[in-house]
Amino acid sequence: MDRRTFIRGSGIAGIAALAGCTGGPTEGSGSNDSENGNGTGDGDGDGSSGSAEVSANVGVVYATGGLGDGSFNDQAQQGIQQAESELNISYNDAQPDEVSQFKSFQQQFAQSTNPDYDLVCCIGFLQKSALAENAPDYPDQNFMIVDEVVEEPNVASYVFGEEEGSFLVGQLAGLLTTREFSAGSGSTNPDRASVGFVGGVEGSLIGKFEAGFIAGVARANADAEVQSTYVGDFNDPAGGKEAALAMYNSGADIVYHAAGNTGTGVFEAAQEAGRFAIGVDQDQSKTKSNYADVILASMVKRVDTAVYTSVENVVNGEFDGGNVTTLGLEQDGVEVVYGQQLGGQISGDVKSEIKASQQAIIDGEISVPADPANV
Repeated sequence: MDRRTFIRGSGIAGIAALAGCTGGPTEGSGSNDSENGNGTGDGDGDGSSGSAEVSANVGVVYATGGLGDGSFNDQAQQGIQQAESELNISYNDAQPDEVSQFKSFQQQFAQSTNPDYDLVCCIGFLQKSALAENAPDYPDQNFMIVDEVVEEPNVASYVFGEEEGSFLVGQLAGLLTTREFSAGSGSTNPDRASVGFVGGVEGSLIGKFEAGFIAGVARANADAEVQSTYVGDFNDPAGGKEAALAMYNSGADIVYHAAGNTGTGVFEAAQEAGRFAIGVDQDQSKTKSNYADVILASMVKRVDTAVYTSVENVVNGEFDGGNVTTLGLEQDGVEVVYGQQLGGQISGDVKSEIKASQQAIIDGEISVPADPANV
């Protein structure tokens, strides 16, 4: 068993028996090393799952790609770790390698009696199909899902305004690609206005990132070219690098990714090409600090807020099953965070334009498309 698929040093006996394969539910309270892309099995939890001292037991099924992506899964992990620290909950988690494992891992948590899970968190839109089947079969089990809506009374759904945050980083890319800009290890070619977007798995969710980005670029420069492609995987850095290099070689100054760990390859390509990139979900100039010299900004998506809020609701006896919570710019669910190394070199007038657009979106003066076909 490698550390990515079985990150905890000690598992719960009942769950271990149900798991039957690597990647299954394992004990919480571990730590994460996003620099090297591996979860670490510290196994330093108090082992108190099921104890009367614990306010709630929570299961977490991460998206494929695993912990250490410095992006989506790691942001979700921050939320559950915050809940563990502040709400006195105990958690266990599972890292599926394939979409086909989601259904089984959700069931393992729902069937467990030692501990009996008060909430099962399903991280990522690809879990919708499995949860839509499982939720009616386990009506007494509370679930939450991130990035999709499952219309069942025992499922709380959390979605985001990805297109809104992506609009702002698109505007940033559109403004900088028309200027002579050098910082860190990157520079632009102001003679050609071209940027790129690399998505993970094609679909309506990642399409929101793409649509917002394209619209934001157009807001800054209607004549700018936007190259778009999908790798088809959230855990393929080599594919991300290949896709981004093709864009840089075709004239792109800046590439924005919404591709999980695949985006690590985009950062590698940016360094190799001497251009820039924009991260996603977390401040990737910190979580992927080896690439901070080419990361202009990140479109941070507060998956941690969704996870923490759902756990807090359960602890307080206020589980919001059957409801959909939307977290956009107005709710601080998405935001632009400038890179820790390069952010200070982006001019104030550029940041002011982006800030003005943010307020215009919140005020309803700018309507951001959520489908690339409508841009």
